[in-house]
Amino acid sequence: MANEVVNVDKSGEVVESPYILPLKNPIMFEGKRYDRIDLTGLENIRAADMIAVNHRLNGVGYVDFLQENSMEYALNLASIASELPIEFFYQLKPGTAMRVKKCVSSFLYGQE
Repeated sequence: MANEVVNVDKSGEVVESPYILPLKNPIMFEGKRYDRIDLTGLENIRAADMIAVNHRLNGVGYVDFLQENSMEYALNLASIASELPIEFFYQLKPGTAMRVKKCVSSFLYGQE
């Protein structure tokens, strides 16, 4: 498949990760082409990052009883995990945004 994303570790072994989302239609953002969204940084997220997202959302007037279930929260956490600006995630098409949200939610609720 032409758009298939293959991830290889340092030893050359193929690694599958549920945190790498291949894109059927590449995204151009700030002059760079993205054919995948790499959310493997979710594994490095700490409580402080989650609290920072809560504060950011509360600061702009976004109040939700379960913020971690919202699109806004998921995209902000994805921004931190991927080290991409939040604007990258705000311009995603709905289907792709929902895949990001599902990935983040699965990560959060799949933890020990």
